[in-house]
Amino acid sequence: MPIGVQSIIAVGMGALIGSFAPGAGEQMKILGDLFLNLVQVVVLPLVFPLIVLGIARMESVKKVGRIAAKAILYFEVVTTLILLIAVGLAKFTGIGKGAPVQEADAKDLDSVSQGIDFHELVLHAVPKNIFAAFSEGNLLGAITFALLVGVAMAAIGEKSEPFANVLESVAAVMFKVVGYVIRVAPLGVLGFISYDVAHYGFDNLRSLVGFIAVVYAGLAIVLGVLFPLIAAIYRIRYVHLLKSVANLAGIAFVTRSSEAVLAPLMGKLEAFGLSRSTTSFVVPLGYSFNTDGSVLYQAAALVFLANAYGADTSLPALLLMVGVLVILSKGMAGVASASIVVLIAAGNTIGLPAEGIALLLGVDFIVDMARTGVNVIGNSLAAAVVDSSEKRREAKHPTDPAAPTAATPDNAGHEAARPQPLQKDTAQ
Repeated sequence: MPIGVQSIIAVGMGALIGSFAPGAGEQMKILGDLFLNLVQVVVLPLVFPLIVLGIARMESVKKVGRIAAKAILYFEVVTTLILLIAVGLAKFTGIGKGAPVQEADAKDLDSVSQGIDFHELVLHAVPKNIFAAFSEGNLLGAITFALLVGVAMAAIGEKSEPFANVLESVAAVMFKVVGYVIRVAPLGVLGFISYDVAHYGFDNLRSLVGFIAVVYAGLAIVLGVLFPLIAAIYRIRYVHLLKSVANLAGIAFVTRSSEAVLAPLMGKLEAFGLSRSTTSFVVPLGYSFNTDGSVLYQAAALVFLANAYGADTSLPALLLMVGVLVILSKGMAGVASASIVVLIAAGNTIGLPAEGIALLLGVDFIVDMARTGVNVIGNSLAAAVVDSSEKRREAKHPTDPAAPTAATPDNAGHEAARPQPLQKDTAQ
């Protein structure tokens, strides 16, 4: 039975258990936690060698910088557009007016950080101990170290080949382990859904149904309008891309964890036709800086709270919200309960009380599922865009006339390619 079908059955069973046996439902969270632990234990051992090898086999350090610059520019532009869509939709629908914010219990926020420390964020990105970074699951720190190692390997050339062979072996083994882990994903889904329904219930649904509807409508606009438009500009077959990553986006949806599919996602994108060097660099970077679904949720939540408290929602005020979130959303890397932390920090910045955010926690798991799934699709599209741009450039400026011609933008991502061997990046 396909993993997707198993996961759908697990969702139904979890909802029934959480509704009719809430005590058992809460205890089943251990299944979800075990699944996430299995995922997290393999993420960095796979991502690290892939990033190192991808960078080491680029033609030059200049290409590394070019891909990073393209990716970051794309992240900034797209997340800003999504923020504008979210505040516009929330303003138009007027969500939050008359919301029972006085019923919110601020004690629910006691375990959540009240802000973002950008000094700590920078130090988080440059760890003093790479082994500590690995043990903490510090993806951003691992990317930084992998960047340095990859550049160094490219600089010393053939002397690095023995180390490259070891990394290739590690990556191949980790891909196999990921395959084993994904097979037990339905058990993780069963545990998470049982716990969510049992623990949160649906008491707040009635008063917050408008907020949930706006968030889902905004995410639908992003998936159905903005992303297809971007894909059309870069001549990427968007529907085929969705089909390629649909199962993984579904797993992320029900587990509420992007990390659960990070490793297999890179394999799927490579099979779709993207080059390994681009995918292994852009996708992990996007997990820290390209949270499309999360920024839409944050913008809608800010407008909801502003309306609930009768705060200013004029055009200048809305643009201020967008500006604040553009800055703060890039500080999400390595922050626990990242979306809620950013929301609290943004609310404090524009003068909204944090207590109102507690009202949203009761339905957070419902919107969290959708925004996590969109994060996965958004990062897939980001990798495809950067890869298409690079292939277009290589077609215009081939570095080696004798080398096989790289795929042109017209067919990049248009035909599903077989996974390439670990030894070489097909774009080279």
